[in-house]
Amino acid sequence: MKAFVIDHYKGPLRQAEVPEPAVGAHDVLVEVKAAGVNQLDEKIRLGEFRQILPYQMPLILGHDLAGVVTAVGAKVRNFQPGDEVYARPSKNRIGTFAERISVHEDDLALKPASISMREAGSLPLVALTAWQALVERGNVAPGQKVLIHAGAGGVGSIAIQLAKHLGAFVATTASASNADWVRELGADLVIDYRSQDFEDVLRDYDLVLDSVGGENLEKSLRVLKPGGKVIGIAGPPDPRFAKELGAGAPLRLAMTVLSSRVRRKARRRNVSYEFLFMRADGGQLQKISALVDTGAIRPAVGQVFPFDQTPQAVSAAGAGGGRGKVVIYNE
Repeated sequence: MKAFVIDHYKGPLRQAEVPEPAVGAHDVLVEVKAAGVNQLDEKIRLGEFRQILPYQMPLILGHDLAGVVTAVGAKVRNFQPGDEVYARPSKNRIGTFAERISVHEDDLALKPASISMREAGSLPLVALTAWQALVERGNVAPGQKVLIHAGAGGVGSIAIQLAKHLGAFVATTASASNADWVRELGADLVIDYRSQDFEDVLRDYDLVLDSVGGENLEKSLRVLKPGGKVIGIAGPPDPRFAKELGAGAPLRLAMTVLSSRVRRKARRRNVSYEFLFMRADGGQLQKISALVDTGAIRPAVGQVFPFDQTPQAVSAAGAGGGRGKVVIYNE
């Protein structure tokens, strides 16, 4: 089976022949037709998460897939060969830059019927991130004010649509060239991050989804109303994440220290900061499928590459700044 692997951190992504995936009793074997490419793939290649995600090498990269079921484990009841499915495999079982992958049935969902494989392959990681930030952590309700940073990106483009579906007033940061597009997605207010400072424009927001980190994260604290929350996917990990990860004492301490400054600033303003590293969840994906098929959410596919150009796709996603998601296909 062909796949794209790295042999060591910071090493090149190369095509290799790898063994066929093992299929356990609760696993589903999927022929990959399309795979979304995320900045996370490049960050893992560069070793940025090696302390919290210590992968064994060689490693097949890839966190999103859409494809066709070819076999199921003995105890699988909800899927059968021929089903069109999509998934974000669990963090211990990534590897969608391959011709086939074995996925636990709990991480899998039926693909939205109304969209293509390439569109479905773009969704799982970013849609789950948006869902877990806005629904699970943020409890966004009608009439609330939500700020989505980097609205033209993979996460932002889905989060805008989901926040609007939940009834929120949605502000976003984007370049002037993407302003009309993010408005079409549902943004009520667009801040041109190149010519405007969102901190000068926005006040009394209930929730901010920050995918930038650094100074942008600290500014985001200042646009919240008392009791508001920033959910960061690029900022420092916090003690809650360390607990969810099951980290040992040294790593828990390190994460506590890393996020202490921003958490302290949040407390002074009577707001809060939480770090989110999304998790696989087939049940949530099934709910997202329903939103896609009713038209509440539409995929945002940007650049598309054939499977044999996966290294170029990863470079493009890692560079950032594009509209929507980078996708590779093997159809």
